[in-house]
Amino acid sequence: MFLRALASLTLPLALVVVAACNAQEGTAATQPTAAAASETPAGAAAANNPLVAANDQAKLGAGATAPAAPAEDPCDALKKGVCQRLGEESEACGAYQLVAGTLPVDVCKAAVARLDAIETSYKTRRAPCIELETKLCADLGATTETCARVRDSAPSIPVERCADMLEHYKEVLDSLKAEEARNQPLTPEQQAKLVGGTAPSFGPADAKVTIVAFSDFQCPYCAEAGKVTEALREKYKDRVRFVFRNFPLPFHPNALPAAQAALAAAAEGKFWPFHDLMFANQEKLDRDGLLALAKQAGLDEKALGKALDAGTYKAAVEADLALGHDVQVQGTPTFYVNGAPVPNPTDLTAVAAQIDAALAK
Repeated sequence: MFLRALASLTLPLALVVVAACNAQEGTAATQPTAAAASETPAGAAAANNPLVAANDQAKLGAGATAPAAPAEDPCDALKKGVCQRLGEESEACGAYQLVAGTLPVDVCKAAVARLDAIETSYKTRRAPCIELETKLCADLGATTETCARVRDSAPSIPVERCADMLEHYKEVLDSLKAEEARNQPLTPEQQAKLVGGTAPSFGPADAKVTIVAFSDFQCPYCAEAGKVTEALREKYKDRVRFVFRNFPLPFHPNALPAAQAALAAAAEGKFWPFHDLMFANQEKLDRDGLLALAKQAGLDEKALGKALDAGTYKAAVEADLALGHDVQVQGTPTFYVNGAPVPNPTDLTAVAAQIDAALAK
């Protein structure tokens, strides 16, 4: 078992273990330890003698110094030292946590004495990942959210992957810069475009907080976000405004006609009931399914069929898509609260917390 554990170690620990084991082979324990002494008959008798124990207590009561706290277990110290130096998320920390408990105490002591060497060896081997993290945070900005995510993830990235990312550094940096841009609040001009026009909405136009959603009726995550939308409507009533924008994704074949059908329903004043029906029946968004749902919602089926055939609302859907691309929407659902991106639009608690914070300003 020990050899199997050793084989799974990171290089620095393996070197320390081998060195310690080699040193151990050259020495023999010939002196009894303090712990062993207590196992002799005399030691056992003293330990079990109430008079001896009472005398010890009397000495303490007379002002004698209390015994020192037991020293930290060397293998626990090894795990703690490695993880503090190399990071809790590092692959080395995980390896030491896994295997340190199987090592002989003398081996752990030897490894603790060589923590500086272990750290140096680890950083030498992880040099490509350290270089990648340093370069990215310098180019992205040390205080950006994206840099923080890079720092969190870099310790767990395999060295080979870091080296590959360095070879394609420009592409990696461009991708992360685009991500950072998406995480920034919208400008007042961008926000004004998103909330303007005749997009389906609920809540007063002068509400202190406005939520804008980009959504796709064939997207399963958008269906979850749709439930959040309804819950927000019930929770906040007229304290917020909610604006819906269509963003049908190209790999959802029924998303574009569903978006057009939604705008046709809006023209009849029944957008939100039809919105809920489509999300509840995502497997029925082909033409026949849309017409059946329209009938269920009390819409004019014939008018909807004609609108779909003529592409009456196609330009309006494409305008929503253009607005989304302008603010770098990459997928659905995408929500903004007063122009600030919402990290997870399917999490009602998180969305409500962001709205509450905006209302409190």
